[in-house]
Amino acid sequence: MINLVLSILFSSLIFIVFKLFHIYKVQTLYAIITNYFVACLVGLSFYNTPIKPTELQNESWFGGALFLGILFILVFYIMAKTSQELGVSVASVSTKMSLVIPVLGGIFMYNESLTTLKTTGILLALSAVYLASIKKNTGTFNIKSLLLPFLVFIGSGTIDITIKYLEEAHVDEQKIPLFSSVIFIAAGLFGIIFILIRAKKYPLKINLKNLIAGVFLGIPNFFSIYFLIKALRGSDFSSASIFTINNVAIVLFTTLIGILFFKEKLSAKNWIGIGLAICSIILMAL
Repeated sequence: MINLVLSILFSSLIFIVFKLFHIYKVQTLYAIITNYFVACLVGLSFYNTPIKPTELQNESWFGGALFLGILFILVFYIMAKTSQELGVSVASVSTKMSLVIPVLGGIFMYNESLTTLKTTGILLALSAVYLASIKKNTGTFNIKSLLLPFLVFIGSGTIDITIKYLEEAHVDEQKIPLFSSVIFIAAGLFGIIFILIRAKKYPLKINLKNLIAGVFLGIPNFFSIYFLIKALRGSDFSSASIFTINNVAIVLFTTLIGILFFKEKLSAKNWIGIGLAICSIILMAL
């Protein structure tokens, strides 16, 4: 259970750091790329076995780690834009509503059973993450505003189910830090390729503030993935319960942080969502 709690705390820190990027005018893309190299170094510090780079490609999870690296850099960048343009809670709900994907994956891929109690908890969770983050009606509806949250939803869900599959079928317990580090270094390298391609239009502008911001993002980023994998590996809960508790708790925590520190206003629906989130976590934990 402690691994799940730590994953929730570190994942919530990511959304807070993204919001601070906007406040302190950090260049998000450069900070994100820096963060992945920092996360990789943190992961390698947890891996005590000598590493032979030429043998990494022989690992059964290597191709999946590269795929995750591409997804990480894309989804992280879109998540940051969503947080900055639409708010912390919208970015959080878009990410955490994606729990539908790994939950369904657990049922169909691993034949996980869902009791009536847990099914009720999942339905409450979906209602909670929507209600906890819905904004006041402005009188207008812009279909384009749904694009960023939708992309975050699909990308985050794909990441979760891929991590579940790889840790279940291919990653040994002692190689979790190495597996995580390969994902992060792949994401960082793909990020560098991306900024080099766009360098003709947008000249490189690297400064100390972006590098420092990347450090503060990279540390919680590594531990959010590390402890999630540990929770999936060592918990008595099903993956459906793990993903639901993890995602709903992050929505709950980041929403409260948004109120306390970023002065985000909540409506009556938001407070109902928070109440449903608490009920959902209790039901999933039973």
